[in-house]
Amino acid sequence: MKITKYGHACVVLEEQGQKLIIDPGNFAPMLGDLSNVVGVVITHVHADHFDPGNIAKILASNPEVRVWGTGEVSELLGNPKIQVVTDGDTGEAGPFNMRFYGELHAVIHADFPRNQNVGVLVNDSFYYPGDSFTVPAGVTVKTLALPVSAPWLKLGEVIDFLQAVKPTQCFPTHNALLSDLGHASVNKWIGQICEEQGIAFTYLKSGESALHQPSANVAAIAQ
Repeated sequence: MKITKYGHACVVLEEQGQKLIIDPGNFAPMLGDLSNVVGVVITHVHADHFDPGNIAKILASNPEVRVWGTGEVSELLGNPKIQVVTDGDTGEAGPFNMRFYGELHAVIHADFPRNQNVGVLVNDSFYYPGDSFTVPAGVTVKTLALPVSAPWLKLGEVIDFLQAVKPTQCFPTHNALLSDLGHASVNKWIGQICEEQGIAFTYLKSGESALHQPSANVAAIAQ
């Protein structure tokens, strides 16, 4: 399965020529080729993960695409095609099967309400938590999309989450707010922990791809 990261928090998975798009938010103005998209997952309503304009583009190119999201996403999108999901629900589109985890966005501050949030496990091996540190209990995660920079997290929590999930490989996401120095610093810290834990670490710039290899111990950059 091919993984491509776009912008801040958007990930496109490709398998057997078909695509699943996760969180096409407004920090990802370019989403690549939108043909053969069979599914879209929107973890929560924040604009960096959920952009109605991007959803409209995907729907225009793929009228039969299936869309999953929280109740809040469904209400804002106002599209009857969306399937509302929460913790424990499942979905399927083309070569992709999904299981959803968690219910709430991580705490930003006590004064800010917590939005709904669902993480998604794809094909029993790729995990994307949205804006949360929800651990998919009882699951062996092969590839983890690891959020590393946000108003709602600190690096120590990122490391705790990484160690709790302990995937075979991971790549940082949710990192558009970092400067070049910030990327270098975060990648150094996360890379060190990954090396100590025997986890393959791959840094992807926007538009770059990696190969998700469920039976392997490394991630290869796809050209």
